[in-house]
Amino acid sequence: MRIYLVNPSDVSFGTAVVTPRWQYVLAAATPARHGTPLLIDETLEPIEDDAIQPGDVIGIGIHTGNAWRGYRIGQMARARGAYVVFGGVHATLFPDEVREHGAAHAVVTGDGDLVWPTVLDDCDAGNPQPLYNGGRVDGDSFYPARWDLLPRGRYMWASVQTVRGCPKHCSFCSVWRTDGQKPRQRDVNLVVREIVQLRRQGFRFIVLADDNFYPVTLSDLAAADRRADKSRHAELTRIREERFELMARLEQLPDDMVFYTQITMEAAEDPTFLAAMRRAHIRGALVGVESVTAEGLKAVFKDFNEAGDGLVRRLQTFRDADVHVLGSFIFGLPTDTPDTFAATADLAQRARVSFAQFVMLQPLPGTIDFANWERDATDVPIIDGVPLTRYWLIPPERRPRVYSPHPRMTADELRSRTQDVWDQFYAFRLVWQRSRFLKGIHARLAFVLISKLYRQMYANTGIATDSARVQRAALWARWLARFARRLFTSAPMPGLREPYRPRRVSGKRIPVATVS
Repeated sequence: MRIYLVNPSDVSFGTAVVTPRWQYVLAAATPARHGTPLLIDETLEPIEDDAIQPGDVIGIGIHTGNAWRGYRIGQMARARGAYVVFGGVHATLFPDEVREHGAAHAVVTGDGDLVWPTVLDDCDAGNPQPLYNGGRVDGDSFYPARWDLLPRGRYMWASVQTVRGCPKHCSFCSVWRTDGQKPRQRDVNLVVREIVQLRRQGFRFIVLADDNFYPVTLSDLAAADRRADKSRHAELTRIREERFELMARLEQLPDDMVFYTQITMEAAEDPTFLAAMRRAHIRGALVGVESVTAEGLKAVFKDFNEAGDGLVRRLQTFRDADVHVLGSFIFGLPTDTPDTFAATADLAQRARVSFAQFVMLQPLPGTIDFANWERDATDVPIIDGVPLTRYWLIPPERRPRVYSPHPRMTADELRSRTQDVWDQFYAFRLVWQRSRFLKGIHARLAFVLISKLYRQMYANTGIATDSARVQRAALWARWLARFARRLFTSAPMPGLREPYRPRRVSGKRIPVATVS
C-alpha cells in the first residue's frame, strides 16, 4: 500500500511560492508501519495517473478553489482501484458532496493531525469508514512537518504554523467557523525547532502560516479588564505573553532570516507588538484592508478597521515600524460604486503598502456572505446543469468570475475595473517608486521582479476570462518563478543549533540560537 498526499491545482508553474504545509504535516502523522508518503503538489507538476495502483491510498486536501480539480483526481484514483480520502476546509463543509463528486471512500473533517493514522489502518484493513471527525486539535498536539521530504529548489518560501483560529467574525471569512474563534497556539519550543530545521536546509524565507498572528488586541485586554471576573483577562494575557515569547525567540535566530505572516489592522495600534515583530525578523504581513469606505467595512462586519485618511495613517504605521504590508482589498461589495476602484488604487499607493491584491467578492462556503447569498438568491443561473450557488462544480473554463449580482455594476464591469486596478498598481513606474525603501540596485530589481511575479500568478491567471490569456499568464509566471527562485535560495546552515542561551522575557528565561 503506497500513500499519496495530493495538493490539486489546475495550473502547474514548475516552481511554487509557499510550501503546502498540510502535506508535510500529514506525512509526519503517517506511522512508520505504513511507509513514507509520496507528496504530489500540482502547483509544481500534475499527478501521473499511471502511477496509481489498486490498494494505494490517495489523500487529497481541498479548499473551494481547487475542489473541482480535486474531484477529478479522486474519480481517476478510484477508477484505478485506490482508496480515496478527502480532507481540508471544503471537505469539512461538504462531506456528502465530496463522496458524490470526488468518488471518496472516506472524508476527514476538521484537523487531520491525530485521526490520520486510524484512516490509514482502516484502509490497510480494507475497511475505510465514510466519515472521520478530526475535530479541533489542541495547539500542543500539532504535528511538526516532515521537511526532510521537501524537493530541493522547488519552493521559494517554507511555512510554519504557530496558531490556529481567529477571534474575529468577518462576513467573508470561514476561518472563525471552521477553525474556531479561540486561538490554539503551538509550543514555542516546537515552533523554533521546526524553523531551525528549515534554516539548516537553506530556507531563510518563512511564512508563519497563521489565521491571525495577532490574536489578542489591546482593546480585547481593556474590555476583559473591565469585567469583575478577571479570568478572561488572565487568559488573554497568557496568549499575548506567549506571542511575545515566540517573537523573542525568533529575534535570536540568524539575522538573514525573513518571516512573513497575516495579522489584522488593529496591530497598528500596538507599537510594542510591532517593534517586537521587527526585532523578530517579521518583515511583512498580509493585512485585510477589504474596503476603503466606512460603508464597505460595515458590510463585511469589519468596522474595527479605519477608512479613508485614517486607514492611510494606520497602514503607514506598519511601514514606519519597518513591517511591509501586502494589503488585501475586496471589490464587488454592495456599497461599491465605479468611483471605489480609483479611490482604492490611490489609497493603496498613498498608504505605501509594498504589495496589494485586489479580489472580487466571492461568497465562500462556510461564510456569512455565502449563507446570505444562497438563502436570498433568486433566478439562479444554471451552467452545465449546476446552479451558480455551487460554482466550484462548474468546469473552470465555463465558470463566471463574478458570482453575485451587484446593484450598480455588471459582472463584466466589475471584472474589468478590478483588472484595471491591478494594472495600475503594478505599473512599472509605481513598482519602481515603491522599491525606494531598499538600498542597492539589485535589491530594487528583485522587488520589481517579485511584484511582477505576484501580479502574473494572482491577477492574470485568476481574473482573466479568456483561456488563452490565462495560459499566456501561466507561462510568464512559470518563467518569472524560475528566475525569482534564485533570489530566495540561501546556503544551508547545518551547524545551526536550537536556541539555548538564556534571555529574560516577561520574567521567563528564553534561550537563544547559535551556530556551531
